[in-house]
Amino acid sequence: MARTVKPEEFAARRGEILQAARRLVFTKGYEQMSIQDVLDYVKISSGAFHHYFDSRQALLEAIIDHIRQESEKPLLPIFHDPHLSAIEKLQGFFDTLDRLRSANKADIIQLLRVWYTDDNAVVRLKVDEAVLAQRAPLLNAIVQQGIQERSFSLSYPKKAGEVILSLLQGMSNTHARLLLSLEHESDEQPIIDEIISTHAAYMEAIERLLGAPDHSLYRADISMVDTWVQAIRKSKNPA
Repeated sequence: MARTVKPEEFAARRGEILQAARRLVFTKGYEQMSIQDVLDYVKISSGAFHHYFDSRQALLEAIIDHIRQESEKPLLPIFHDPHLSAIEKLQGFFDTLDRLRSANKADIIQLLRVWYTDDNAVVRLKVDEAVLAQRAPLLNAIVQQGIQERSFSLSYPKKAGEVILSLLQGMSNTHARLLLSLEHESDEQPIIDEIISTHAAYMEAIERLLGAPDHSLYRADISMVDTWVQAIRKSKNPA
């Protein structure tokens, strides 16, 4: 007679496998990760693994969905706060993402070294698609609120969320490249200046897209960037 597994036990074990696979993706890269790596990490059999996931592809889809759900939770209170203006919500959106990244600097720096390799190209694409599907409607709702408040004025409001996310992705990619270059350059100041100017340029582009007032969105300053420089230094020379 087959053993009956309680739903909470099933969810807990599935979550354990999922977390192990996610860590392997973030350290080895998806293309280098095998199911056997997951089995060895969690210490389970192939049969046990396939009780929770039909295939490596199903595991990848679960990882992407887990990332999507995690990234959504801290953002929803901002979008649904009736007391915030559209500009305050948009800035709150950016602030929350910055705060989450700042709280996990060491892990993010470690991840960046693997994330932009070819071994994670598929994962990056799928994460980008999931983020776009999740966040574009939320940003579009903010844009509609801003139009009603007369703080935004644009020709294609239904496309605004998609365009904003595309800009943010471009900025994120550039910042990642610049941060990683700090590991190989002795003169940090030009890189720090480039990070600051990149952030300012993208924020200005978003303001112009929305027809928002100049400097209505925050620009990164040297103190903010310096915390990342210090984190990069620490990761190169751990105590």
